[in-house]
Amino acid sequence: MLKNKISNLKVKIIRHVFSANKWVNYLGVSFGERCKFNKEISFGSEPYLTTIGDDFYCAAGVKFIPHDGSINVLRNLYKELETADIFGRITIGNNVFIGANVIVLAGSNIGNNVIVGAGAVVKGVLESGYVYAGIPAKKICSIEDYLKKNKSSIHHVKGLNKEKKKHYLINSEL
Repeated sequence: MLKNKISNLKVKIIRHVFSANKWVNYLGVSFGERCKFNKEISFGSEPYLTTIGDDFYCAAGVKFIPHDGSINVLRNLYKELETADIFGRITIGNNVFIGANVIVLAGSNIGNNVIVGAGAVVKGVLESGYVYAGIPAKKICSIEDYLKKNKSSIHHVKGLNKEKKKHYLINSEL
């Protein structure tokens, strides 16, 4: 019990000292250029089984789970599986956004130019060029349709300082 508390404290200290990208690199996750990781994400017990392309961004609470703990039930039922485990690589393409509290399960492959909506559970293959959401994650629309649908809600505030952004948003018709 004390050993776990000390280990958790070490992790918190290391995460606080490192930037999010350095933390992810320290864990052994392979990732490309211009990736932005939220500090409140988890890569499970085998982070080195996760590969991420360029221009990736994720919100808080995202969990990458490259193992399947349900093997414990099979171990109890079948003697020959006593030492077995189930793993699957997680592969994420280029230009991907993953929303808050998404769970990406073992064996998942997310293509390029993909948006995954908050709270989704990803298992399997998500094709390039689409928006996905739900449990399990399902194709909602194409990236082009998403742009059309949200065109009136798009505001050019990226790069503004906090005060200018706040002034703009307060005085805009959102």
